[in-house]
Amino acid sequence: MSLLERLFANVWFTAAVKVLAAFALLLVAVILLVWIERKIVADMQNRIGPNRAGPWGMLQTVADGLKLLFKESVVPRKVELGVYLAAPIAAMVPAFLIFMVIPIGRPFTIGETPVTLQVTDLNIALLFVLAMSSLAVYAVVLAGWASGSKYPLLGGVRATAQMISYEAAMGLALVPVVLLASAQSAGDVGLGTMSLSRIVELQQGSFRWMIPGWFVFWLAPSFVLYFIAAVAETNRAPFDLVEAEAELVGGYHTEYSGFRFALFYLAEYLNMFNVSALAVTLFFGGWLGPDFGLPPWIGWVMPLFWFFLKTFLLVFVFIWLRATLPRLRYDQLMDLGWKRLIPLALVWLMLFALVTAFRTWGAPWTEALG
Repeated sequence: MSLLERLFANVWFTAAVKVLAAFALLLVAVILLVWIERKIVADMQNRIGPNRAGPWGMLQTVADGLKLLFKESVVPRKVELGVYLAAPIAAMVPAFLIFMVIPIGRPFTIGETPVTLQVTDLNIALLFVLAMSSLAVYAVVLAGWASGSKYPLLGGVRATAQMISYEAAMGLALVPVVLLASAQSAGDVGLGTMSLSRIVELQQGSFRWMIPGWFVFWLAPSFVLYFIAAVAETNRAPFDLVEAEAELVGGYHTEYSGFRFALFYLAEYLNMFNVSALAVTLFFGGWLGPDFGLPPWIGWVMPLFWFFLKTFLLVFVFIWLRATLPRLRYDQLMDLGWKRLIPLALVWLMLFALVTAFRTWGAPWTEALG
């Protein structure tokens, strides 16, 4: 047994490598996301965008990050210091934990040891993701309250109502995914269907006319509802009323500067990447895609390519919305959440549950008539 095989046979070594790799991958992804957003928005608005630091301005995000790292962090006099300092950390931790349960590639083996491209495969991963996304609201609310200023406080109050509203719609939109996964699991109905790796496996194969077996072809309404709620959950335009520079100066992070502000900024882009990666996993087959007959020693690269290609395509939609749509009024935001998304999600859930029950067990009156 080689040294590499012995190392990966150790559970603790494998876990440490996965955590460090996930951390580095997310940081690189955020650097790319910020640069891509600046270039795309600049093109859409007929501007140049970053073009000085590095080739095509690719190192501009790195320069901005270093500037924030070494910039003085000013602490206002009226803050609740403990909560004020903890809020940026509370924004970062759920963002990293969500990515830990998302499979980004095909499992492979090193010697006799199976290695998954996923930090951990929870059998309740979908519930875990929803729980972590719910915790993220506390960081925004506590940052707004602890800053001791009216503008952050208003941003925190807005965040409370906004995230509670759209969290409900998001959760309801994902229930049909669990139902479909249960129906697809022959002989294992209701077992292991919240595992994200299992949901990806169930999307293998194809339907008629060479259409991939992605869940989005069955659950298009769920995807649309989920994506709208995800844009609101991440405080992205046109749902960025939590920050609202024209009204609230910057909202909940108005009194933050330096590295603490950078943590909030980083968390926003991590959340945007995470909700896009989750949508790819649940609706677009995750890392599934053609491998073009590549040899096994390099074939594991193609699943990574397909996963990140799909994810960045959804991220492009986030950027496109920001460059296109104006910010909603607050009453429009609440009306969309409570009067549109939640009722639509409930109606779609009931319809899909009835169809799934008929496909699985048949109509209840057939047995009585027989």
